[in-house]
Amino acid sequence: MSNKVKTKKIVRRRFKITKNGKVLHRAQGARHLRSRKNKARQRRQDEPREIVTTKYKNMIKQYMQT
Repeated sequence: MSNKVKTKKIVRRRFKITKNGKVLHRAQGARHLRSRKNKARQRRQDEPREIVTTKYKNMIKQYMQT
């Protein structure tokens, strides 16, 4: 008898897998204390980032599928 494995809900909310298999997430430190950060830094942090480390990318994809 096998147990059903639940999806990691927090991973669903924090990451997105694109059509080509890239794993995207929001940049850290982009949500508060924005007044002390310059505009270029804020723009960089506002756009989604790609996870390039294969180890973490595979872990996230595995959590999304379970």
